[in-house]
Amino acid sequence: MNDAPGTVEVVARSSYGRLLAYLCSATRDVASAEDALGEALVSALASWPSDGIPKQPEAWLLTAARHRLVDQARRRRVREQHQESLRTLAAGSAAPVSNSDAFPDRRAELLFVCAHPVIDPALHTPLMLQTVLGLDAARIAQAFLVPPATMGQRLVRAKRKIRAAGIPFEIPPPHELAPRLEAVLEAIYAAYGIGSDEVAGVDPRREDLAGEAIWLARVVQQRMPDEPEVRGLLALMLFCDARRAARRTPDGRYVPLSEQDPAAWSMDAIREAEAELGAAAQMGRPGRFQLEAAIQSVHSERVQGGRTDWAAIVVFYEHLVALAPTLGARVAQAAAVAVAQGLTNGLALLDTIDLAAAATYQPYWAVRAHLLRNLGRTADAAEAYDRAIGLAVDPATRQFLLAERG
Repeated sequence: MNDAPGTVEVVARSSYGRLLAYLCSATRDVASAEDALGEALVSALASWPSDGIPKQPEAWLLTAARHRLVDQARRRRVREQHQESLRTLAAGSAAPVSNSDAFPDRRAELLFVCAHPVIDPALHTPLMLQTVLGLDAARIAQAFLVPPATMGQRLVRAKRKIRAAGIPFEIPPPHELAPRLEAVLEAIYAAYGIGSDEVAGVDPRREDLAGEAIWLARVVQQRMPDEPEVRGLLALMLFCDARRAARRTPDGRYVPLSEQDPAAWSMDAIREAEAELGAAAQMGRPGRFQLEAAIQSVHSERVQGGRTDWAAIVVFYEHLVALAPTLGARVAQAAAVAVAQGLTNGLALLDTIDLAAAATYQPYWAVRAHLLRNLGRTADAAEAYDRAIGLAVDPATRQFLLAERG
């Protein structure tokens, strides 16, 4: 008996973004392409158990979805508005795709469609997470701390705007590139962050998301090899992903970076990250992701030398905070200063952060608790630990903090 449901799930998870991007590149109608692909997946679940799994499951789904898009357009009583789409889709659906390499990867274009200026900037990342990576509205809502129904409505409106505005399905021209590229890279990095949390055990159903984010960065890098920040982002994620196996003990306990065994880090990922970062640096246009990757590169030097150059890390953080003073960068800077220049200096830098802005930011309270404890301020440390523990989402991180608090 064939495992048709399992095959459908595997193909859906591995190829959803590529299939959807190709489908909606002709119609510029993301919502209709999603519906058609969803119907094709349902049809596969119904027919593959009895008919057998096709030799090219991805191609089967693409052909079935294209037929459904043609049917959708015909059912609308506005056929004159869809003649070009119908001609394109009908021509393609007449002959089945022979294999999964026979249609181009349009995910990079779909990413830039989602980052178009007519779409609310707050929805750029959520829209990319849903259309390109296949996350559902509930999971995206959880990541962005809004009700699922609210996020679902916002995403529907954004897809309608893509169709109504007739946004070109293309990499934008040079004069429009910079702001949209920034939005695309932010979305990919957000996906990696969510995936890293899920690898840690928050949601094992999506534990492949970090890998998919790295793959998306490769897609964009291949299309835009002369953009240093694309290479910087890819390098950053590769450096972080190289340490994936060392973040947990065999029984699932959290291991902080300072206590990880470098022998467990992936040298292949580190070498690739160094190559990408070096190529980006040669372009002479430093940016946020390159600086973050450079910090991770210094951490990775422990593999060979067994030590960390904290003075260099502090310098990189100074440049990073000057360029992009995000809350995360400032907290990490304070932690680095505490190691390189003393606990008191690190705490003083942490104290410059607006407490209201950091009220719900778990890393702020974890770093604060650690510094206060090592300074002997036990009561203040306990209070900070309680805040950090209450904000921790990952059970292993929570257990680590509870042990630290004592």
